[in-house]
Amino acid sequence: MTFRAIDLFCGGGGSSWGARDAGAIMVGAIDAWDIAAKTYQDNFPKAQVVCAALREGSRPKMLPNVDRVDLIIASPECTHHSIARGARPLDEASRRSGFFILPFIRSIAPRWIVLENVPRMRSWPGFDDMITKIQRCGYRLRMQVLDAADFGVPQTRRRLFIIGDRFREPGEIVAPRRKQRIAADILDPVGTWYAEGVFNGRRAKATIARIKTGMRSVGRGKDFLTVYYSSDRAGGWQRLDRPLRTLTTLDRFGLVQWISGEPTLRMLQVPELKRAMGLPRVFCLKHGSRRDKIKLLGNGVCAPVMRQIVASLINGDVQLQTAE
Repeated sequence: MTFRAIDLFCGGGGSSWGARDAGAIMVGAIDAWDIAAKTYQDNFPKAQVVCAALREGSRPKMLPNVDRVDLIIASPECTHHSIARGARPLDEASRRSGFFILPFIRSIAPRWIVLENVPRMRSWPGFDDMITKIQRCGYRLRMQVLDAADFGVPQTRRRLFIIGDRFREPGEIVAPRRKQRIAADILDPVGTWYAEGVFNGRRAKATIARIKTGMRSVGRGKDFLTVYYSSDRAGGWQRLDRPLRTLTTLDRFGLVQWISGEPTLRMLQVPELKRAMGLPRVFCLKHGSRRDKIKLLGNGVCAPVMRQIVASLINGDVQLQTAE
């Protein structure tokens, strides 16, 4: 079964990759960041990709070559809902970006919709109004917070998914039964990437303190991950035998690795972070700087989670509202 889909606030295409694995043909996508739009086009060369900001007055005519759509995927801006931004001022226009997809839903009237954001979006004062407006478009909704680690992704990443179907109640998304993957699974072999000695005299005192805490906890000679910049409110380090903590848009995880009896340190690399997002080696990520690529990944949706959601929506029901 195949069906047509568009991705709003598409990023590099993690959501779309999962949807395609479930049978979707991605025909259109929109993102305001040129690096994201170029990356998406690499991964979905047949889709119409538009680099433009979605706003209150945005309309489906932004995708003039897209005629019929069965599924809309959208990942409205999450930064100003996220706890990760700390005490920095909130941008209400960003928080309202979930409303910007409503004209697309009303005009296109796809069979299915899937919105993704951080769980804290539910505490935003405008959330209930947004949900009511979507329901008035004729959708039955299910809201679930899902952790990517439950879907075979080697990362703990909890996200809110708002799942809608115009014909029936969406079923509960059930994580597949499989062995949980761990941070060690994403690492390249020793020697693949250059690493420097931990105690080289150039590390910040706070970084050394976090590394020493990790060493005391796991024992000499055992590898672990450390938070290189700032802290993650969870001790500043973690073991390799559990899923990686949530990736953000910043390059923050370093690997403390014992080589020839001495502790070394290197940052996790882009190919490793791709694995942490559940993306395959063939997922193209060639545009922009290292920082840009990490931002793309940190802003993304883990493909295996979206695959399971979309597969659940279409399972056992081949009726498409817009099918020819």
